[in-house]
Amino acid sequence: MSHSDPLASKPASARSGNIWPGDWDVVVVGGGHAGSEAALATARAGLRTLLLTTNVDRIGWMSCNPAIGGVGKTHLVAEIDALGGAMARNADGAGVHTKLLNASRGPAVQALRVQCDKLAYATGLRETVESQPRLQVMQGTVTRLWLAGSQVNGVETNLGLRLEARTVILTAGTFMAAICHYGDRREAGGRAGDSPAAAMADFFGGHRIATLRHKTGTCPRLDCRAIDWSALEVDPGLRPPPSISTHPPVQRLKQMDCHATWTTPATHTLIRAALDRSPLFRGKIDGVGPRYCPSIEDKVIRFANRERHLLVLEREGWRTGEVYLSGLSTSLPADVQLAVVRSVPGLKAAEIVRFGYAVEYDTVDPRQLGTDLQMLDIGGLFLAGQVNGTSGYEEAAAQGLVAAIGAIAKVRGDQPPVLDRAESYLGVLVDDLITNGGGEPYRMFTSRAEHRLSLRPGNADLRLARLGRRFDLITDQQLEAVETRRQTLEAAWLHLGTTEVRPDIATLGLLSTFSDGGLDGPTPLALLLRRPAVSLSDLAPWLPAQLQPGTPECVLNERDVDELTARARYAGYVAREQTCRDRVARNGTRSIPADLDYRAVGALNAEAIEVLEMARPTTLAQAGRVRGMTPAALQALAMHLEARRRKADAVVQRQEPDAGSQV
Repeated sequence: MSHSDPLASKPASARSGNIWPGDWDVVVVGGGHAGSEAALATARAGLRTLLLTTNVDRIGWMSCNPAIGGVGKTHLVAEIDALGGAMARNADGAGVHTKLLNASRGPAVQALRVQCDKLAYATGLRETVESQPRLQVMQGTVTRLWLAGSQVNGVETNLGLRLEARTVILTAGTFMAAICHYGDRREAGGRAGDSPAAAMADFFGGHRIATLRHKTGTCPRLDCRAIDWSALEVDPGLRPPPSISTHPPVQRLKQMDCHATWTTPATHTLIRAALDRSPLFRGKIDGVGPRYCPSIEDKVIRFANRERHLLVLEREGWRTGEVYLSGLSTSLPADVQLAVVRSVPGLKAAEIVRFGYAVEYDTVDPRQLGTDLQMLDIGGLFLAGQVNGTSGYEEAAAQGLVAAIGAIAKVRGDQPPVLDRAESYLGVLVDDLITNGGGEPYRMFTSRAEHRLSLRPGNADLRLARLGRRFDLITDQQLEAVETRRQTLEAAWLHLGTTEVRPDIATLGLLSTFSDGGLDGPTPLALLLRRPAVSLSDLAPWLPAQLQPGTPECVLNERDVDELTARARYAGYVAREQTCRDRVARNGTRSIPADLDYRAVGALNAEAIEVLEMARPTTLAQAGRVRGMTPAALQALAMHLEARRRKADAVVQRQEPDAGSQV
């Protein structure tokens, strides 16, 4: 596709508008989570960067839930942190409540979730942005992109300024052609109180760039003074709170409790009675909403057999009385919202500070992007964040970093890296987007990563630090610290793998922890550490002082101990995972029965079952190309087909007569 700008070929004196002085390497459009990380990264790499945003007071604003992290999302945050990003450190500084999700499961799928003081979070991120060398902030609204043929040349603002740049990173969020819905009422805006980016939507339409229509929503905010806190369940969180960042600890805010309550049958009756006033159920919203974060209207209809749904009350900070009512995302009319809220235990006298609403907006189909998130048909134009069809702060910030790396490579004339699914959640995120598109708002889960046992938050620095140094996102000193950690862990792992324990009187205490009665011959320490009941401290008699946790000579910190333990306990599974990947590669032509019951396939989630039932692929290779099918789901399907084949072969063997008994 060829694009032309009639103004690009004219001398500066003949162009309309003013050419702003300054030869920018990168102009980042939008100061949300994607734009902030992108601008910080390119500036750290030495590129002259301009962050252009509609409202500088909204830099890093948490427009929905006041939290960072979650299952799958924390893994992205860890990788952002490993590449020098700001999200994790900023969350630590603004965190007021931290909890560990999936605590009963393995470390590969455990995740910290940090509830933040949203004013402190935005203030902290703005301070970081404004103190970053080579990064300038300007308030303004982009009305069009400035093109020269099929290359981006900069942007034009609502004030008529033309800002020249070698690359542009567009992070339009939920603002393109955006409409907010409040029951029967609707108003233009990417979120309550902010104007939409109508001009950018027109620009994409004029250049035949395929767009999709998405929808998301938010919950009502309550006045903390009108809540009966004594009627709610208390969740104090982890105290002291662990850090989500690996960088030196920051000064922490005072922690606060979260509280839980539940909807009631009366709540559901009110919602059902008002569905004729819901823009979602009246067909007034065309956009596709997030599958994994449904509105309360969706929940009541889709899960009609449930008598109640969990609601969590989260204070939005110490300097505000607003309370986020998580679990009650809605676009119902204001009067219905108030009645619904007051039907909930503990909220009978509640007052709403801000009403919930749905926002409908355009996204760009991400299949038009390369692996560096650069538009395939417009050189130098990178897209990141919700404009690519994702949902969530963490997914947006992660894309901001990927786009920044692409822009750095573009300006330097280097080849951008192709992030591999086996090496990072960043790779999973980008590959999912550019391969499958954005049919619905994309949310990261650990189940999307087929290599998740190896992609743990605790080893993100080991996986990504060298990439970060290659593009100057981290310093030599930071890389050196990671390499020192790598060497320490490898030496410890070698000792664990080569040092054996023999069943004798010295091991009786250790063997008593084994439910199967103990060891059968000499056993490496690494194999012992696989046992859930065995910790590295239990192996102290066979460890040198520098590897004994708790001793002054120990060179391992808590993260290192956790990493070694996880490596030991996942070793067998990782090997089996590799075998499964090899099997899928070999057996791509294996046929799939037309009547296969996908619900009987273990480890398939609801999304995979839905797309497979609709597509009905005939081979494994074809199943792998089904939109929305993940490699993890493909592995599960391959294992199921292999088990069916073995079972069928066993039946045939039992039915075949013994050759020696034939007459």
